Amino acid sequence: MAQSCKNYINGRWETGVTTGISSNPSDLDEVVAEYARADGNQAEVAIRAAADAAPAWGLSTPQRRADALDQIGSEILARKDELGQLLAREEGKTLPEAIGEAARAGNIFKFFAGEALRAAGEHLPSVRPGVEVDITREPVGVVGIIAPWNFPLAIPAWKIAPALAYGNSVVFKPAELVPACAAALAEIISRAGLPAGVFNLVMGSGRQVGQAMVDSPLVDAISFTGSVGTGEQILKATAARRAKVQLEMGGKNPLVVLADADLDQAVECAVQGSFFSTGQRCTASSRIIVDATVHDRFVTKLRQRTLALKVGHAMERGIDIGPVVDRAQLDTNLSYLEIARSEGAEHVAGGELLERATRGHFMAPALFLAQPQHRIAREEVFGPVACVLKADGFDHAVALANDTPFGLCAGVVTQSLKLSTQFKRQAKVGMVMVNLPTAGVDYHVPFGGRKGSSHGPREQGRYAAEFYTTVKTAYTLA
Repeated sequence: MAQSCKNYINGRWETGVTTGISSNPSDLDEVVAEYARADGNQAEVAIRAAADAAPAWGLSTPQRRADALDQIGSEILARKDELGQLLAREEGKTLPEAIGEAARAGNIFKFFAGEALRAAGEHLPSVRPGVEVDITREPVGVVGIIAPWNFPLAIPAWKIAPALAYGNSVVFKPAELVPACAAALAEIISRAGLPAGVFNLVMGSGRQVGQAMVDSPLVDAISFTGSVGTGEQILKATAARRAKVQLEMGGKNPLVVLADADLDQAVECAVQGSFFSTGQRCTASSRIIVDATVHDRFVTKLRQRTLALKVGHAMERGIDIGPVVDRAQLDTNLSYLEIARSEGAEHVAGGELLERATRGHFMAPALFLAQPQHRIAREEVFGPVACVLKADGFDHAVALANDTPFGLCAGVVTQSLKLSTQFKRQAKVGMVMVNLPTAGVDYHVPFGGRKGSSHGPREQGRYAAEFYTTVKTAYTLA
């Protein structure tokens, strides 16, 4: 049966003005959830509730905040299999990946439960006699969180958990493709003893709910993960009213395979980084840059491995790749295949629509040989589509890796400590992986990029405090 999902506003479950549905991309005949779609007016009610609750929550004890977050994390971990099944049905990740994401969300809340108790500050002598200085961090206030569909548990967790840990109130707008995952997370949070208004879930369109959050003078900060175009609109709107903003947007991430690389290891890094999670990750390595001396051998191995990948229903055992999330994204993927062919990129493997026992958005992962100017090598597709570029040595490979308006992450496969160290220094990105897939990051360290990929302070880990708190300097004459 389809779940019925409501908004959670000021401590109460509320209906919306209309009803939407989410479907299973592995089985289009299955409706996963019917959800209440709020409008701008309901979003304003949630924002006001968060603003009213923020002062008291900001003054609550670190222990109270830690206990609430620990309880949330414990319940998520206890229910990770159930939550993983829901995620696999609604978003299309393979079941092992989905359960892993649920566990990650639980661990994120546990981590920030500890951070609530580790609030840092400084006590310093002034340069003036008899004066002392205290430097402290305080909550920002009301935080608006706008999350995407591709990690419907983990990304909301790594935004909501630090916001609450540092004493902020939250208005959370999830992507409309994954309302059941958002409602399941909200239901767990609702049982953690938070005062009414501290956490609010408002489901609905970006045009109404999202815009109300971005425009409201009561929302002190916006944390957004999504498309470049929407991120740029949010940046302009928030800058006009001087709200704090954090943006995580696109990526066109390179994986560099050097001449001395273990090619089997390089192929596994490429396959996992490019195609797992159906390529629907901002950290996916959709540009594979290979030294000319090993290019042909690498492409042969990568083609064989790509053709062997199993695509199917996300809940089925032994599946490597689930479906594309919806028809719109599938159409985007297919359009880029046509663009690649029309520009002269050489098709190596995949890209076909696949039929399975159930109606779903199944697509074979696609691989091309491309030139740096090809759109498939420059624009984010956000699907199981990758291209290989040929490099004439290390310096050329680094230049190709940096030749992009994005700068989220980059990977290199090499057996040379010297070259891996040089690559880490020279790659113009926020994260570098050596002999690892570009997709796959820890929850206790900073996440974020440079250039067109990110704006504002980093997410995750202790660095999250840079966004979710503001610094105060206080002087006292003894």
